[in-house]
Amino acid sequence: MQSKTNVDQMLAESFKDLALRMPIDKITIKQITDSAGVIRPTFYNHFQDKYELLEWIIRTEILDPVKPLMQLGNLRDSMVQIFCNMLQDKKFYKKVARLEGQNSCERIARKFIREILLTVINEKAGEKKLLQRGLTVGMVADYYAQCMAFVVIQWTKMDMSLTPEQMADLFEYITTHSMDDVIAEMS
Repeated sequence: MQSKTNVDQMLAESFKDLALRMPIDKITIKQITDSAGVIRPTFYNHFQDKYELLEWIIRTEILDPVKPLMQLGNLRDSMVQIFCNMLQDKKFYKKVARLEGQNSCERIARKFIREILLTVINEKAGEKKLLQRGLTVGMVADYYAQCMAFVVIQWTKMDMSLTPEQMADLFEYITTHSMDDVIAEMS
């Protein structure tokens, strides 16, 4: 008998292989299970649909490995690691980044990054309260999750041509400078 993790991984590899050969929205559960060598009910014992499988892939391959860095408050190194993880399967993630709507890569990444950031902020802040009236911890987590997800998607649209370090530098720059600072530095 195979463990849940092994079956999840087999289904993920099958899905990723199919995604390289056809549009993601055209992939069927039957194709995934046939390629993985399991029966359809096995798929549904693990995932609700192919988009939940996609969420599992993004979370386990891209985001879970950066949790320790984020928990240490090291957002720059977290971004470098996210980019490096994506480069390991560049063709697949370029296709995933093109998904739009409720199953978009950006939405999935934003959701998981927000969860991580909420934990980090709450752990670091403890009993401290935000000083700006109306600003909530959730808003702060949403802002930075949106920013991180945006930078990742833009990088894929640029064909991942900049290095992970260069993109992390860009992320760090835009999150530490006001719009006035950026405009003032223009030549």
